Amino acid sequence: MFKAIFQATAVASFLTAAATTVAQAEDRSLTVGMSGGYFPFTFVRQDVLQGFEVDVMNAVGAETGLGIEFETMSFSGLVGALDAGRIDTIANQITITPEREAKFAFTQAYVLDGAQVVTREGNGEIGGVEDLRGKIVAVNLGSNFEQLLNELPFADEVTIKTYESNIAQDTALGRVDAFVMDRVSSAQLIQESPLPLQLAGQPFSEIRNALPFRDDAEGRALRDTVDAALTTLRENGTLTEISLKWFGSDITAAQ
Repeated sequence: MFKAIFQATAVASFLTAAATTVAQAEDRSLTVGMSGGYFPFTFVRQDVLQGFEVDVMNAVGAETGLGIEFETMSFSGLVGALDAGRIDTIANQITITPEREAKFAFTQAYVLDGAQVVTREGNGEIGGVEDLRGKIVAVNLGSNFEQLLNELPFADEVTIKTYESNIAQDTALGRVDAFVMDRVSSAQLIQESPLPLQLAGQPFSEIRNALPFRDDAEGRALRDTVDAALTTLRENGTLTEISLKWFGSDITAAQ
């Protein structure tokens, strides 16, 4: 009799624990950090956070059942927030690099792009990355473009300035000679901006952007869940649809 009661109690405890685990999983939210200032990937218009990254993460949430919570902050603070556990991942065109791969658990790349030089309109001196010798070049603070410039064979001849904002404005006004950003964002910025800017040459250095997670048990588990969702969204055409909405072309697949 005692044994039967003990077994029944044990089974009930197991079922309660299992139900609690399921409920916790269903209630789990994914906190996504982004700058909210990188058009058209993540930006605020009429007090609404929107853009390619927002749509992708909302699609991930719909596929996984995870609640998606967005946290906006300066781009340069995003990695620190991820390290500290204040956010679960970053959706802000984070480029996969060997240094970052050694520190974080990345999903598959969901944007394939290239670095692009942009100058003020009418600048005939800079026709591409090879013409940056002796020039002052702006990049976004905390981005991978500073590293890309430092890897050029003539890097010691390039003066790099880092910006939180006004990167396009200072280029258009001649305060710097050029800026480097990803190809897609550069083209969109030129299209939307009243400032006189132009693309200079062809994109250089392939860029693969993905979602980083902390490299611990919980982070890797979240990465695996999100990565599986990205695979489904790629296969069912959702990533392409979101890309066409914002860019008119598919930046989620190799060209």
